[in-house]
Amino acid sequence: MSVLKVGIIGQGRSGRNIHGHLLVRLPDMYKITAVADGLEDRRIRAEQEYGCKAYATYEEMVANEDLDLVVNASPSDLHFPISLDLLQKGFNVLCEKPLAKSPAEVDQLIAASEKSGKILAVFQQSRYMPAFVQIRNIIESGVLGRIVQVDFTNNGFARRWDWQTLQANNGGNLLNTGPHPVDQALQLFGTDIMPDITCIMDRANTFGDAEDYVKIIMRGPGRPTIDLEISSCSAFPRAMFTIQGTNGGLTGNTEKLKWKYFKPEEAPKQELTRTPLFNANGEPAYCNETLTWYEDSWEYTPVEGYNMFDQNTASLYKMLHRSMTTGAPLEITPQQVRQQMAVMEECRRQNPHIYAQG
Repeated sequence: MSVLKVGIIGQGRSGRNIHGHLLVRLPDMYKITAVADGLEDRRIRAEQEYGCKAYATYEEMVANEDLDLVVNASPSDLHFPISLDLLQKGFNVLCEKPLAKSPAEVDQLIAASEKSGKILAVFQQSRYMPAFVQIRNIIESGVLGRIVQVDFTNNGFARRWDWQTLQANNGGNLLNTGPHPVDQALQLFGTDIMPDITCIMDRANTFGDAEDYVKIIMRGPGRPTIDLEISSCSAFPRAMFTIQGTNGGLTGNTEKLKWKYFKPEEAPKQELTRTPLFNANGEPAYCNETLTWYEDSWEYTPVEGYNMFDQNTASLYKMLHRSMTTGAPLEITPQQVRQQMAVMEECRRQNPHIYAQG
């Protein structure tokens, strides 16, 4: 199996604690040969932990290293310019979320990728969340019937005062947390059309100027209605996933799911009645029938040696390795992420009290 040489930009919460932490566990696929970080203590630590070279800037790193892949785990507002520069320099790139801030920026990255012939991958590892994979399997099985509504709820109660609360840093709940549920929502809505968007944003418990409450409604002809909430002011969090279908429904979170459904072929045959209904005693009655309900459940089973987050991350890196070594298509494409950016751009447009239009 080909071992790809990797350089990581950044050795903070993402570059080290997510990417470095996982890549050293896939030695048959990847080898960290270089990192770039502006802090000397992080460079020294990386040299000790990975046995790699360390540079103060990513420009120095890519100028001096023969790398198969560069992981862009820089601060959020630098994702777009650094990824663009790397693609133009002829490097394959895996960029942390958010990939960019607008569809126009994603278009530039796609164009640079196509011109250089290099891969542009995006770290949307929640696509591989076991609960979400299970939800897709259940929907595709058809037991819930036509899906009418899907609720994605990512809420809790938290006050935040770090750099990711600032618009200038591409902060806020929409760009920080939003890429994961919005990506999942679009997979269920359909990536072939742009949904109609209604969005409400607020600043509740944040110390910065970006939003920490987001409500998005996605609609479209023949598509399920998506109700997506990302809130930092919910003292009583709700179920993360709730699905309503014509034959049943589902509820649950990343750890457990349960769903129930009836089989239409077993249901009593009914016809529209335009006259008043009466019971056997001749008294006015309400529609009443007995359906046979089937119930099922799923519970997350950890993979030995991995927690759930690591499992999602490993799945993405294995997919990327297949793509880079065998030419298999990316399962998470920048074109899909462009649609995500279009949704977020429309959300900002509808909330000028948060994001002044310029």
